[in-house]
Amino acid sequence: MMDMTTLPRQMQAWRIAEDGSGTIQRALLPLPRPSSGEVLLRVSHAGINRADLFQRQGTYPTPAETRQVPGLEAAGTIVGLGSGVTGFSVGDTVAALMVGGGYGEYCTAPAAQLLPVPPAFPLEQAAALPEALATVWLALVELAQLKAGETLLLHGGTSGIGTIGIQVARALGATVLATSGSDEKCALCKKLGAEAVNYKKDDFLAFTKAYTGGRGVEVVLDMVGGSYAERNIRALTSRGRLITIALLGGTEATVPLGGFLMKNISWQGVTLRSRTPREKAKTMREVRETLWPLVLEGAIKPVIDSIHPLAEVEKAHLRMQEGLHIGKIILSM
Repeated sequence: MMDMTTLPRQMQAWRIAEDGSGTIQRALLPLPRPSSGEVLLRVSHAGINRADLFQRQGTYPTPAETRQVPGLEAAGTIVGLGSGVTGFSVGDTVAALMVGGGYGEYCTAPAAQLLPVPPAFPLEQAAALPEALATVWLALVELAQLKAGETLLLHGGTSGIGTIGIQVARALGATVLATSGSDEKCALCKKLGAEAVNYKKDDFLAFTKAYTGGRGVEVVLDMVGGSYAERNIRALTSRGRLITIALLGGTEATVPLGGFLMKNISWQGVTLRSRTPREKAKTMREVRETLWPLVLEGAIKPVIDSIHPLAEVEKAHLRMQEGLHIGKIILSM
């Protein structure tokens, strides 16, 4: 258990207005208390995700306990333990995956969703990793079962998930084709180990077919949805797997069912937030055992676009909304 008497009673945070306006406001809130199995974290840095923007728009509702404070991932120092927590101590530095709350000076997180951070590892980098690592592991390993020697088509190659997805797929022994919206972004994809196509100049389906000699790819990791659905299916080879993790290009699609059927394609949609706490704990345990050592030895590195003080959260959100970022946008406390 924790001793609350040694900590402040209130904290600074940014919360989304409950009037549906989509505004985000500075607020003075009571210090959160960790429940059983949770830790209280003094936040150093928090990662920004597109889900935070959707939450502001009212299309990504959050559990009541987040108090409308966004932030799905953070890094910092444990300052309190809920009952039943083992394996972590007050004073440990960690990165955390949460359902929300990262845009504050303090937040709670399940101990089962923590990643241990060595003292020398930069906390701004640690904050960029939990959501991307968990999503990529869930999509590419748990669901798609991407194997060495296979080819992955990954959309949004320079997003936070995209930059980690390229590196994880390469670590698994797969070939990666990535789409991005500028020559500069394509150059980063290539630096990370992917063949890249600028989708604003060239058709990614034609690129994929040409690269694979007409065969197609085994796996597509898609965050666009509707407008890409038909071409994604055409880009897949026999027994290909399409994993959709977001719908940035719309929720409606017309798909070629003949090709879908004859090629024995499987199509799964998944969001990390919809997973149960037990499922998230399993994913994070596997990330900790398999990918985290690669991160700590430098084989997988987060790409940091920019770091903004918490007071500049509006500026940081606008940068993501306008698609100017390459890699992760981070908030600093």
